Amino acid sequence: MKANRLSKIAIAVATGLLCSTVNAQETEQEPQAVEVIQVKGIRGSLTSAMDIKRDASGVVDAISAEDIGKFPDTNLAESLQRVTGVSIDRTNNEGNQVTVRGFGPSFNLVTLNNRQMPNSSALAGAGISRSFNFREIAAESVSGVEVYKTGRANVSSGGIGATINIKTARPFEMEEFVAAWSAKGVMDTSVTIGDDITPEVAGMISKTFNDRKFGVLASVSYSERDSHIDRIGTQGWGRGYPGQANPDTSAIDADKNPTLATWRTPTVDLDDANYSRDRLNGQLVLQFAPTDTLTATLDYVISRLEENGKMNRMSFWFDNVEEGAADVNGTIINPSRSNDELNFWAWEYNFETENDSIGANFEWQATDALNFTLDLHDSTSHANPGALPAERLANLKNPFGSLAPVHISADFSGDTPTAFYDDSALEGGAYAPENIEGDLYQERGYEIENNIQQIQFSGEWKNMSDGALDSVHFGFAHTKYDVDTGNIYSANFALGNGALNTDDLAFELQPGGVGYEYLPVYSANQFLDLVKEQGLYNEADIQKNGISEETTAAFASFDFITEFNDMPVNANFGLRYEETDVESYSVLRPVIGFNWITPIQLSQILADEEVSETLEGAYEHFLPNLDISLGITDELTARFSYSVTVARSSIGAMFPSTSIDLHRSGGPFRASQGNPNLLPYESENFDLSLEYYYDEGSYVSVGHFRKQVDNFIATGQTESEIISPAGPLTDPSVNPRGNCPEGSDQNPVDACVSIASDPVIIWEITSPQNLNETRVYGWEFNVQHLFGDTGFGGVVNYTMVNSEDEYDIYSLENDFALSGLSDSANLVVFYEQDDYQVRAAYNWRDDFLLTGGLEPTFTEAYSQLDISASYDINDRLSVFFEGINVTDESTRRHGRFSNQLIDYEVYGPRYNLGVRGKF
Repeated sequence: MKANRLSKIAIAVATGLLCSTVNAQETEQEPQAVEVIQVKGIRGSLTSAMDIKRDASGVVDAISAEDIGKFPDTNLAESLQRVTGVSIDRTNNEGNQVTVRGFGPSFNLVTLNNRQMPNSSALAGAGISRSFNFREIAAESVSGVEVYKTGRANVSSGGIGATINIKTARPFEMEEFVAAWSAKGVMDTSVTIGDDITPEVAGMISKTFNDRKFGVLASVSYSERDSHIDRIGTQGWGRGYPGQANPDTSAIDADKNPTLATWRTPTVDLDDANYSRDRLNGQLVLQFAPTDTLTATLDYVISRLEENGKMNRMSFWFDNVEEGAADVNGTIINPSRSNDELNFWAWEYNFETENDSIGANFEWQATDALNFTLDLHDSTSHANPGALPAERLANLKNPFGSLAPVHISADFSGDTPTAFYDDSALEGGAYAPENIEGDLYQERGYEIENNIQQIQFSGEWKNMSDGALDSVHFGFAHTKYDVDTGNIYSANFALGNGALNTDDLAFELQPGGVGYEYLPVYSANQFLDLVKEQGLYNEADIQKNGISEETTAAFASFDFITEFNDMPVNANFGLRYEETDVESYSVLRPVIGFNWITPIQLSQILADEEVSETLEGAYEHFLPNLDISLGITDELTARFSYSVTVARSSIGAMFPSTSIDLHRSGGPFRASQGNPNLLPYESENFDLSLEYYYDEGSYVSVGHFRKQVDNFIATGQTESEIISPAGPLTDPSVNPRGNCPEGSDQNPVDACVSIASDPVIIWEITSPQNLNETRVYGWEFNVQHLFGDTGFGGVVNYTMVNSEDEYDIYSLENDFALSGLSDSANLVVFYEQDDYQVRAAYNWRDDFLLTGGLEPTFTEAYSQLDISASYDINDRLSVFFEGINVTDESTRRHGRFSNQLIDYEVYGPRYNLGVRGKF
């Protein structure tokens, strides 16, 4: 399933175009006239972005670099959240993905210089996503970002919320010689392990030669970051596991919860995590203009991201709740269980992501009225090369069964849970080394290789005579999108009762919290070394899945310039046609049975031979757009836009295989299955806006938008058997035989292995389906004002978003709700005069549904204040200071109700101090 390289025919066409055009021109040419526009400072950046918005026919917002190598924020996502209607998701206190007008990362298409870019991630929790991760590209190498909120026929499809185009610098766009560099120290106040100050350096050099016939640009940036996260949380909330017989439901409000449903969580977690990250970005651009009418551009872009982490967790695990009372909503707020254990967890993370993009672009001005552009690129994102586990985790515990006198309980009545345990019956206590033994290990992660090959050909004809028709744009594109994944997994859940000797494990305790006296400190890697030395390691199984999409598109659009009642009218009408062929595959060793090895654990038994499955699908779309802008006065502009856009479904949702997700003794039994025949989301979009440009760099705008989305993917659930090559999967724990549970993965006991006569398991199987439609509507308000020559200025914007399909926390049948939907606001104030520049940026996002389904996760309202200041020592050298999250805000996520805590994370502020130079 590896992608073929760029078509030799396309390269031959490009070469022929170049050669024939060069031969057709005179050898001697007049020097090319080049207008160089310098955008400097915050005022210049905001004015440039305003001009892009004002001149566009559709709804477009933009961010421009303040100067060469000086983007407004330390991270592209952090800058994008300043745009009206754009909000971000954060990982480790850093913006990584964007939501536009309530549509999350998977609904927005991100391009680099108008090219679709691949994405990959190694962590199992991150899944397999189409959405670009902004952490992987340095802001210093970016000259601007354009956010297209309305569809255009000449823009690649894939974004319902928006299409976001990242622009990087070109030598012909600059002066004859430009060089810029920066160096800063990053101080993360959260750091407990690692360096308190880490380096971040960047440099760029650009030079043109021979009267701008040839140009070269090279840029590189390198950064290191160490960080720390403190977390209190749980492993989610549900109505089933961990079960509880006869809970106290007397306090439940039956008007809101008539079925007296109750929710409980299996854990209370206290985490201490430390991470380190290295990021390298590079770009090389060559431009050649042999004639005044032809420009060829070759570019190579790379990024390398390496992440390492270590986490230790203190928790207990309610295998079953024995006692507990529900609050008014049905949340079990005081669960307890006798004869259990404390759990001492350790995690290790280690993975790399390699991104490479090579492209060629040819621009030919064939006549005064006609020009052509041919663009080709081959881009790959490769996560975790070598298919090593990206995540290793281990658990130690107190003795279980008849030797388990530790009583555990928790209190969820407040904002932060508290854990309680009584280990008085365990001689020496739960934290005594002699009372801590091995329990389990897991290794997991992905190797993902995502390759995109794209050929785009376009032309523009300009009307050189009178008439309302100003120009015609036309072209075609072919995109081949390949994703090959390896899902890596190894585990052994039977390391207790002396099976694993942990005498040589370096283990210590540090002060704990939320009811836990201590936190464990040990290495999951060393734990795994002991497992392997003692012959208890199970070789990793790698399940292979992949998808190949080929999309062919053709488009035409028409620009009109006319008048209505002496008011200028600009209009664009376009139509894009696309057809897509899809093929997905799965190769795996299927589960053929279970081995009951612990009171709660059923270990999978895999077939000796792999089986493969391949499915195909196809669809086509007509995507029209109409944009009209009316200049009511010289200052006042009104816009109307209509478009149809699509966003393709999640990669992981289209794999044909069935995944066994949860299998415990006595249940629950849950599985998931992909659907390769999923259709893309299709959105019909309407926009109205009014913009008042009353002074240089200053304007007020208000906009209203509506999006009617069809083919929305929701999760369907069925109850069914799973038929393996050996027959239906059965449960050996229902009618115990012999002394079961006993044995191990390596040495199973026959009596504990499932057989055909055991009860057949009925699985809860979820599968994505095109089930729903939804409507999203909202308002955008924006004010940008520069206070004359005082140096002061500011931007304030607010976005209101609503949908017909919001999650009803009191309904037990939420098969569909739109995630990511939330109001947001930004306030930016600055002072810029002479050699000084000071800026403060405040961002707020209201609470939103992070993930839906049968049990939701909500992210609570979040606000953040960032500050920056700089001083120009001279024309070539400046010093600067930046502060991120200076008020030390935390992130909190919960289930249906606010006391169903899932994550409470504290990061700490981050400060940068550095110097910039240019020549």
